[in-house]
Amino acid sequence: MNPELSSWLDKSKTQWKEIKAFLHKNRKNKHLDVWFHKEHDEVFQTLNCLDCANCCKTTSPIFRDADIRRIAKHLRMKEAALIEQYLRLDEVQDYVLQKAPCSFLGTDNKCSIYEHRPLACREYPHPAIVTGK
Repeated sequence: MNPELSSWLDKSKTQWKEIKAFLHKNRKNKHLDVWFHKEHDEVFQTLNCLDCANCCKTTSPIFRDADIRRIAKHLRMKEAALIEQYLRLDEVQDYVLQKAPCSFLGTDNKCSIYEHRPLACREYPHPAIVTGK
């Protein structure tokens, strides 16, 4: 891993305000963006999501209308039934899972709807900026 990135990661827990300011100041720096995504991709090539599936155990993706239609069709249920059984509206009126872990996560950490999973899951992992929250 890039030594500069390693240094930033080591500092992240105690110096998040400085890191946030650095990222805000450099948000339009295309070089930084390319560098970040390269490092991100390298790190995630070494991970196997099936080892822990913590993301699926602790967070919920947003379910768009297209996701709901696709998953309901796959499960051979009406969209309203899928929503009633598995989803709820959050504080910003997005559909999210009613509970964690994800109802579609198996004991083997595999997704039972993997080929039909929501877009947010398809795009995961999302690079996140540490905000200190």
